[in-house]
Amino acid sequence: MEDYEYVIVGGGLAGVSAVKGIRERDTTGSIFLVGEEKYYPYHRPPLSKELLFGDDTVADIFVEEESFYSDHGVQNKLETRITDVDSDQKVITDEKGVNFHYGKLLLATGGHTKKLDIPGGDLEGLYYYRYLEDYKRLDERLEKSSSAIVIGGGFIGSELAAGLNLNNLDVSIIFPEKYLLQRIFPTELSEVVQEDYESRGIKFANEDLPEKINKHNGKYEVTTKQGNTLRGDLVIVGIGVSPAVDLCEHGDFDVFEGIEVNEYLETSCHEVYAAGDNAYFPFAALEDCVRIEHWDNAIHQGKLAGKNMAGAKEPYNYIPYFYSDLFDFGFEALGEVDTHLNTFIDWQQEKRSGVIYYLSEEGKIRGVLLLGVWGKKGEARKLIRRKECFREEDLSGTIG
Repeated sequence: MEDYEYVIVGGGLAGVSAVKGIRERDTTGSIFLVGEEKYYPYHRPPLSKELLFGDDTVADIFVEEESFYSDHGVQNKLETRITDVDSDQKVITDEKGVNFHYGKLLLATGGHTKKLDIPGGDLEGLYYYRYLEDYKRLDERLEKSSSAIVIGGGFIGSELAAGLNLNNLDVSIIFPEKYLLQRIFPTELSEVVQEDYESRGIKFANEDLPEKINKHNGKYEVTTKQGNTLRGDLVIVGIGVSPAVDLCEHGDFDVFEGIEVNEYLETSCHEVYAAGDNAYFPFAALEDCVRIEHWDNAIHQGKLAGKNMAGAKEPYNYIPYFYSDLFDFGFEALGEVDTHLNTFIDWQQEKRSGVIYYLSEEGKIRGVLLLGVWGKKGEARKLIRRKECFREEDLSGTIG
């Protein structure tokens, strides 16, 4: 049985960030990084942003050159699925039955793509968009396609609709809410963004759901619950992910909306850590426990998990951010940005740029969205950390 001081399950951003964290404190301990994809770790946001817009190439999105891993003493095993963790014996097992012994283990397994549970939801040629392989398959078909149907009105769906439109495809988008990104955008902003999409020719089947997908003569037909039929050369689904917690079915792992970890990113099993999309962790600035599926969180959590595996014992106090570009509307967001909270928009340019505050009932700032306002993430973080109660009039001009 192969034996490693550090084993990282998950070949994504959190995993490679953990390598960097380990090597900050331990330059010689053996590291084994195992992932299911055939690619070395890459940045996922460009799949629905820069790659689709044509700003980057595939070569640009890899986190590190291949030589990074050998230079840092990392043993990689790609295209390998781990099927079991025995936390008592400190052993992981892959799908071929091969065992590996670890000293410290990081579960950076990310999430599973949600699938449509409808007739035709498993048709050949549909794209459940999350991985580099999905982008490569899509890229091969773009020039041969003139129309596309996007299912999902969250981040991925909204970005895909914009990217496909910029690739000169006739785009239709289906989602159950009234507005795109309704969960994070106040109605006043959602209306403006949606109007912009419509002005560019994107068609909406909002407040609707796909009910059935068929394929005739090389084209797809999506029938909706409202009785609409949409036709396109492509169907791309972006309806979110669920945390990959499969490896926690055995043992004494605590699981709730993800793998539960403490402030040091330790799970309830000795010498086992979790970081990234699958981790349900204490968000110190919000005094709450959350799970976050964003790029910046994976980087910082992964790195700290690596440091702590190597003995640092540092709490995770970082406030991560996420970003998106929807045609002319670019934003960065920090903390809890959810429209179930009270919202206040401090416009800098009416309906074009400004700062959106997300407030608790008491007036504490839970989140900040910077719409076309750049270089202000530090100020937003300070406001969230203050945990003070604000009136809306006090917030006008606070971030300028």
